[in-house]
Amino acid sequence: MVSPAAAISQLPIKIPIFPLTGVILIPGSNLPLNIFEPRYLQMIRDAVTSDGLIGMVQPKSSDNNDAEPEVYSVGGVGKIDDLVDTGDNRFTIRLRGVARFEIASELSTTTPYRQIHADWSRYNDLHAENTPDSIDRRTLLAALSNYLDVRGLDADFDTIADAPNDILVNSLSMIIPMGAPEKQALLEAASIDKRAATLETLLKMSVIESGATEPPQFH
Repeated sequence: MVSPAAAISQLPIKIPIFPLTGVILIPGSNLPLNIFEPRYLQMIRDAVTSDGLIGMVQPKSSDNNDAEPEVYSVGGVGKIDDLVDTGDNRFTIRLRGVARFEIASELSTTTPYRQIHADWSRYNDLHAENTPDSIDRRTLLAALSNYLDVRGLDADFDTIADAPNDILVNSLSMIIPMGAPEKQALLEAASIDKRAATLETLLKMSVIESGATEPPQFH
């Protein structure tokens, strides 16, 4: 089984992909999913009998009628940590992010789901990254607070504010609702501090686009 501490050479060249708009999987983070479409039920069944890995990618188009949409070239692979068969042709699973990949090519397969050749060389996700002290938590949290106020969203702000830098930035990048291009920019950020800077910029842009004029405020 592949773990986040594994060497790149241990990661498979061929992985299945699950295109889902607005959803990214960052290494070290958890992603709960509700699986009900027959082809993805089969994908999960096949994965649990092999290496347990699923590649999450975003479609470039929001057209849900396209059975095989064009997808972004970078995705995140995760290992199935939890799986529950609900008994009504549905699985609930939790993926644990392992590493990011680039799509080298898409494979011709007989499976109902898509598979790709993955290139792991662009990112160094299997080596622990030092959590940088350079993140300006105050301005990031201020931008988040203002965003939540403008959008009318509730959050456990105290818990969020107490999270370590990497968990704070990666969790927010995954859960805050944004468009596919914005999510993709967060996924592809080269480091935690660059992801934090991108996230802060996107939060501020969202507030500006909403027409709000109030300065950022903490809860």
